[in-house]
Amino acid sequence: MLTLGSCYTEVIVDDVIVDEVPVQTRQVLHAYDLWYVDIESTQGLGEVPFLQRAFTLSFVSGLLYANNNLSGIGKTGNGLGIRVGYYDAGGGILEIDHDVDGIWSFEVYNINGRTLELYNRRSNTSYFLDGYQRSGFDYDRLFYENIELLLQEYEVWEKTYASETGYLNEFDEENFLQFYQGGTGTRFRSSVDPVGTPIPNIVWDYEGFYEIYNVQNDETLKTLTLDYTFMGNDYFELYVIDDRTVELYHPDSGTVYEFTGRGYIQYLKSGENSETRKRKKSDHPTMDVKRKRKPFSKG
Repeated sequence: MLTLGSCYTEVIVDDVIVDEVPVQTRQVLHAYDLWYVDIESTQGLGEVPFLQRAFTLSFVSGLLYANNNLSGIGKTGNGLGIRVGYYDAGGGILEIDHDVDGIWSFEVYNINGRTLELYNRRSNTSYFLDGYQRSGFDYDRLFYENIELLLQEYEVWEKTYASETGYLNEFDEENFLQFYQGGTGTRFRSSVDPVGTPIPNIVWDYEGFYEIYNVQNDETLKTLTLDYTFMGNDYFELYVIDDRTVELYHPDSGTVYEFTGRGYIQYLKSGENSETRKRKKSDHPTMDVKRKRKPFSKG
């Protein structure tokens, strides 16, 4: 690894040679609009709270911005997210004064010109950031790598479309889904209340555990199983249409459903929601299946 504070090393970012020691770290941080926090690459057993919550960071003239939500990403704050603190950088050291989590110091290492390592001695933990310009950011990758968190960003998901093709099945009657983290795992509830029912008035008819699976050799497909208490399972191919719409394809019946998020839960800098939801390395099991449907084509 190459520390950005070395007095004798030139750092090249986008063909710009940075050789002035006091501004090396700052100039590297400014080279990209967005720094994606690659939580899968984190090393160490500690934790930096605001890095554990953020999907992206942006460093703009001493102000630190973060995208803590998937819904609205790319639009909130002109793509940068919300302001969460201040920073100062130089000589290979990044100091962050977070509005809620306080002051944190990081040693900054340049891995390959586009990837940075932020090492925090207090927690003995390294976070890795991948640089992107806003116009080239891979939102598909972001949604699919963090799909469980997207499902939990809304109080409920309301069925807004069901294809006319497909065999009748019991899931046709279910109009609302809710996904949440329970004490014993990932849980869901569903309701057959009419579409348009106000969220506080929804009566939950079924409940159980849900599981999201990766699919071998297919990064843009996830599968979802709903394990109903006392009622067996439902299996779906799960596709992201946009940041508040998902598609569930039910292979057993051949029916396509769309669900739209209602009751947006915003994860700001602090508060109960932010404390209970943190990103973590994926532990989704993998299925060896082939997709049965191309997404997004209604009919």
